[in-house]
Amino acid sequence: MNQFVGTGVALVTPFNEDLTIDTTALSRIVNYCIDGGVDYLVVLGTTGESVTLNKSEKQLVMQTVVAANAGRLPLVLGIGGNSTHRVAHEIQSFQSDDFAAILSVSPYYNKPTQEGIYQHFKAISKVATKPIILYNVPGRTGSNMLPETVKRLAEDFENIVGLKEAAGDMHQIKELLRICPEDFHIISGDDITAMETTIAGGSGVISVLGQGLPTAFSKMIRFALDKKLDEAQDLHNQMEAGMDMIFEEGNPAGIKSIFETIKISSATVRLPLVEATGGLKAKLSVFMQPFQKVSV
Repeated sequence: MNQFVGTGVALVTPFNEDLTIDTTALSRIVNYCIDGGVDYLVVLGTTGESVTLNKSEKQLVMQTVVAANAGRLPLVLGIGGNSTHRVAHEIQSFQSDDFAAILSVSPYYNKPTQEGIYQHFKAISKVATKPIILYNVPGRTGSNMLPETVKRLAEDFENIVGLKEAAGDMHQIKELLRICPEDFHIISGDDITAMETTIAGGSGVISVLGQGLPTAFSKMIRFALDKKLDEAQDLHNQMEAGMDMIFEEGNPAGIKSIFETIKISSATVRLPLVEATGGLKAKLSVFMQPFQKVSV
């Protein structure tokens, strides 16, 4: 499963002014990421505003990404939710050779116990026909999937192959790396912890900023994997301000503002999210200037 080592990016879903999906811009983003050197693409995650898309729109996004990718990179599809029955049915029903794995978020809003989280993913594992990458993001779900729970899942189910860890806690990440099986992927789900997680022994990142700066971010992760610490730290330092700024007014408003700056797609988002303010757009435009002038 080395296809999940390196830099994955959680793709945005670009919209036209009338809030329909801009498939031309989505294809541009896919090619921009591939040309920039990312290792795999994540489709219909949180950054893709998947909760605001209906079934036919999700199909359109998937078809557009598959066509633009043309088999060049592994694709991961986000399928998650807080109804175990519904998620299991959706995962069981999903049949496509174009996707290498499923990314599934820990149940949100219900705030299950650790045993509830374990049983949720057990039910999914039993029906899944593709490898599953767990997704822990306590800031969105309201509950933290603890390292011991992840370890149980990793050891008990062969098709649960990794974890996107977005608790933003390096102590927790190091504990995961210590207790989980060696071949289990611990993937940073926060741009700010990507370098440190990788250096500590993680498999890389599923990034938001990485789709706006694919060359720089991919190089940073490769340096980290190769334990070239000074080179990785230098690139991290160059991008660190942007890692923070893109989340100041919610995700994906920030990264969509970057795509507007570099003229790849519009900054439009769907309610209840709102477009980045002029002030944030100005700051992100200044942040991007050095990256547009030189090849990193």
